[in-house]
Amino acid sequence: MNADADEAARGRANVLYSRAESYFNLDRNDAAIADLTEAITLVPGMARAWRMRGECHRLNDRYDAALSDFDEALKLEPDSAFSIGSRGQVYAALDRPEEALADFEHALTLAPGEHWILDSRAGLLADLGRWDESLTDLTKLIELDGESARSWSRRGDLYYRMDLYTEALDDFTQALRVEPGSVRALTGRGDTLRMLDRDEEALADLTSAVQLAPDNASALASRGATLADLERFEEAMADLDRAVEAAPGYAWAYQVRGGVLQTLDRHEEAVADFTRALDLEP
Repeated sequence: MNADADEAARGRANVLYSRAESYFNLDRNDAAIADLTEAITLVPGMARAWRMRGECHRLNDRYDAALSDFDEALKLEPDSAFSIGSRGQVYAALDRPEEALADFEHALTLAPGEHWILDSRAGLLADLGRWDESLTDLTKLIELDGESARSWSRRGDLYYRMDLYTEALDDFTQALRVEPGSVRALTGRGDTLRMLDRDEEALADLTSAVQLAPDNASALASRGATLADLERFEEAMADLDRAVEAAPGYAWAYQVRGGVLQTLDRHEEAVADFTRALDLEP
């Protein structure tokens, strides 16, 4: 390829990459992949194109293709925290936790305060039952940016999983201070209040969450559980029906609905719901 042709190829590849960025931001990942593939064909050494195509594949759950692209990007840019951290996310999705943790730790040596990498490592550590380490990462995220509702909610979720409901309540309240309309925080705080037997307060938060996001299965199921605790079974069933319609794979919603059906002596239906819950989470 002569110099003019090489320059033309690079120019076209740059425009393709720019268009792919816009496609990516529009969640049109397949269109982005098509442009990035052409850009890579024109300029095989364009690391950023390999990197972005890997991320598109990851978001589309094409994990083998994503791994291949991140590996190629890292051949060109071995110290890219983004590529290493993103590859860690792929390993986590493939249930390869040791490789995922190795990548997260490497990426964090290159970019110690990178929020999304800390967040990803915290999530994986929690899934592995390494809750104290996860808590350390989530606390660091809050120290880095105490005005992130997501970080407060993430730590609140972990406290909830640890049965530390008072701490969870404090964190969800902080998240709502930052973002009063956060459906996630309203749902989390509502469910935490339910666990503390503060059902009327729980109902208020969960109703606010449902009003903001009428098809949010988590908010609907939690409100259904709260209504059941209050022995308002007809309303509970209505919410739980909506929850499983919105998210047919939501095992906990079937479990709660099964409990309500059992209370109502509708045992055949209860058995069906409990069976569905067990099938979804054996």
